Amino acid sequence: MEVQDIAKLAVTALEDIKGKDIIEMDTSALTSLFQRMIVATGDSNRQVKALANNVAVTLKEAGVELVGTEGNESGEWVLVDAGDVVIHVMLPAVRDYYDLEQLWGGQKPSFTPAGGRPWQANT
Repeated sequence: MEVQDIAKLAVTALEDIKGKDIIEMDTSALTSLFQRMIVATGDSNRQVKALANNVAVTLKEAGVELVGTEGNESGEWVLVDAGDVVIHVMLPAVRDYYDLEQLWGGQKPSFTPAGGRPWQANT
């Protein structure tokens, strides 16, 4: 199955359980670890878990082999790793805090620590 098809299935599974602010990012130019990252928000721990579970079940039913899932215990941030597609489902506060869209939005991260010299990820 193609990466685009896996990502589309994951987005559809998130939409089915009313995931919010679903964003799909092409990360193929930024890392060799995965090609697509999908980020979505759930309103409660229970919904975050349900969203991630629906993605996992949908992908497995389509024959996609999952590498694993993380975060089901707390339900604040659940990651579903489908190899070339990684899906993050988070509570709103967690999503705002980690701001994965900014981090992976197409540019390598850079910052200047307080009292330090500028830092930039290798390109």
